[in-house]
Amino acid sequence: MSVCISALDPQASEVAASALAQGQLLGLPTETVYGLAADAANAQAVANIFAAKGRPANHPLIVHVAPCNNRQAWQQLLGQLCVEVPQAAWLLIDAFWPGPLTLILQRLPGVCEAAAGGQPTIGIRCPAHPVAQQVLRAAAAKGVLGVAAPSANRFGRVSPTTAAHVQSEFEHVRIGGAPLQLLVVDGGPCDVGIESAIVDLSQGQPTLLRPGALSHAQLAHVLGTSLALPHAHSPQVSGSLASHYAPTARVLVASEQALLQAAAHGDIAPDDAVYASQAVLQACGNAAARQRLMANSPAACAHELFAHMRELDDTGATRMWVQAPPCGGPHASEWDGVRDRLQRASA
Repeated sequence: MSVCISALDPQASEVAASALAQGQLLGLPTETVYGLAADAANAQAVANIFAAKGRPANHPLIVHVAPCNNRQAWQQLLGQLCVEVPQAAWLLIDAFWPGPLTLILQRLPGVCEAAAGGQPTIGIRCPAHPVAQQVLRAAAAKGVLGVAAPSANRFGRVSPTTAAHVQSEFEHVRIGGAPLQLLVVDGGPCDVGIESAIVDLSQGQPTLLRPGALSHAQLAHVLGTSLALPHAHSPQVSGSLASHYAPTARVLVASEQALLQAAAHGDIAPDDAVYASQAVLQACGNAAARQRLMANSPAACAHELFAHMRELDDTGATRMWVQAPPCGGPHASEWDGVRDRLQRASA
């Protein structure tokens, strides 16, 4: 059972912060996606996140913190969570926080153990969404240092970008035999639309563990060096499984040319869902309800990606044909976040 409160309500942040301080779960809007939030230091509240999502307890959560005004304040805050903050982290914090970037750092022993999934590292992010910031500040005033907030959806499914998505995800979820009691703050549609980029700084060389709206080029420019790719000893992080972000329909990702050929050969059925360019949609001729036009810029596409996938899934289509982002050209890396989500959705 969920209750939705508008972020325009002047009491919204206080009501939400009180829920977090009392160990309850909260649907929290951020600029990336909506999160299923709880006090990161409250082991039972964190356990309820895992239970509500159906998420393995060893799959770590990202801890969200309120923004700080200066380096000294950041040092004091992060010093309560991390063993150390390397220089590379400060470069990224100065450039991209608040924003869609998660940093993996060495965790202080005994801190946020349940949220960290038992790993010696911790993922930390400072969201840019004004509603999230208001709630995090109000929660911090009540003693909640950080808020664990994975995407507010059942584990492995399409992430939510509106309050309505969150409510529909957990409508029938029960914990311990009782309906899930969930307060959702409606902060409007998410601006970014896909989860944060994740950079590991716990093992020396910066490593990009998950792409997001921030491209490899943007991150490398700030760091002054390229980022390594995930390897066998990289920490496990959110959204790193081969299959993730998946709708009920089977997702088939192909180039525009391949989709045009499939349409010409009749391989795309009239009751299939199609998310592609105008040329592909015209060639397919499917029902308009089962078509969505893919934006031709990476930011616009990321913004609408999960919402469109949910809408197409709701049509009952058993297959969803999706046009692959461009893989060449000077701006190809800007599509990495969208490409990553589609690869995992179709795995």
